Amino acid sequence: MRIKDNVVIITGSGSGIGKETALLFAREGGKLVVADVNDKAGEETAERDKERQEEMPIFAHLDVSNREQVKQVVKDTISKYGRIDVLIN
Repeated sequence: MRIKDNVVIITGSGSGIGKETALLFAREGGKLVVADVNDKAGEETAERDKERQEEMPIFAHLDVSNREQVKQVVKDTISKYGRIDVLIN
């Protein structure tokens, strides 16, 4: 597994391709940050695979057009995991 233990931020992961990508990375053991402007959808994605995860994916509210929110998600991710390995936007 090349994804296992990689720290991954996926924007737009509350629905569509972003959601499916997030679920795949979670199944493969990635340390996942689900980021979306839609809180309900993003939280549902983060909760979806929690039974199979050693560490539950976390949700971050993020509007990618807001520079300060982007900086905060990056800062919070590095604070929690010490790094970012993959960014899918």
